[in-house]
Amino acid sequence: MRAITYRKTGDPDVLDLVDKPVTDPGPGEVRVRIHRSGVNPTDWKSRRGAAPGTEVEPAQVPDQDGSGVVDAVGEGVEAALLGLRVWIFESAYQRPEGTAQEFALVPAHQVVVLPDSASFDLGASLGVPFLTAHRCLTVTEHGPQRLGPGTLQGRTVLVSGGAGAVGNAAIQLARWSDATVLTTISSPRKAQLAAAAGADHVLDYTTQDVAREIRGIAPHGVDTIVEVAAAANAELDGQVLAQGGSVAVYADDDKAPLSVPVRPMMQLNARWQFVLLYTVPTAAKLRAVEDVSAAVLDGAVRCGDDAGLPLHHFPLERAAEAHAAVEGGAVGKVLIDVTG
Repeated sequence: MRAITYRKTGDPDVLDLVDKPVTDPGPGEVRVRIHRSGVNPTDWKSRRGAAPGTEVEPAQVPDQDGSGVVDAVGEGVEAALLGLRVWIFESAYQRPEGTAQEFALVPAHQVVVLPDSASFDLGASLGVPFLTAHRCLTVTEHGPQRLGPGTLQGRTVLVSGGAGAVGNAAIQLARWSDATVLTTISSPRKAQLAAAAGADHVLDYTTQDVAREIRGIAPHGVDTIVEVAAAANAELDGQVLAQGGSVAVYADDDKAPLSVPVRPMMQLNARWQFVLLYTVPTAAKLRAVEDVSAAVLDGAVRCGDDAGLPLHHFPLERAAEAHAAVEGGAVGKVLIDVTG
């Protein structure tokens, strides 16, 4: 089968298209015929590594997320999974088997049934962005721990960078859960995307006094902030956070140091929660998978231009270009078309 691998860390050109044997799933695994492989920032960061040029053994197939059809099951796995359409998360975490290949071996608990109403494109767009967004939306004092219709009713959510993949997911999940959703963007095009995702209020931080605008919309402050740039936005977050509110930080903001306004945060009894999907507590991750699956079944989450998430498709042999697009800040979702 065709597969993308890398044997040393570095630039996108370390990715090679190789011929690899198809192997049977082991105990607790399934083999998935991959249709789409989703590329996220975490994938290029893993490929680049802390020290570019470091040898990787065994060779690594990149990409955590994907979608496809279960082709075989290993010992201890329900045979009923055979032939089912699925979406995949964390395929390559501490494993050499990512989704940028025609057949991927995945732990059975990391494949989730994808309904016929959902495209493979959507399935490959769910894992990292939507599970991360779910965690960010459920760490506020007094919950909720679950998302769904009515769970965020009466709550106000601020999504920093609403045109990004996690920002888009947070907007869609918060709207599905009946929150009032505000988001910040930096251009008219990104404003259109955030509005298409379902944001109630879209604010351009390059032209508006965002703190004043937010306080005008939510006089008592926002309950939850989904934060992509904590170092840049810490002062703003402190100005607009509600009593008992939370700031969920899911990106490292180019490794910029973070300075938190301590006294104001103490007065609010605010919570700063740092989020990395791979080490999210197991119970919280399972809740996220269940809720995201429910949202998909409900038709509440979408992808494409009309959902504020433009799709960029690359064939498998151009996986290096796909990684370069994400690393270069492509707006939307980058997908590798593996099969069909």
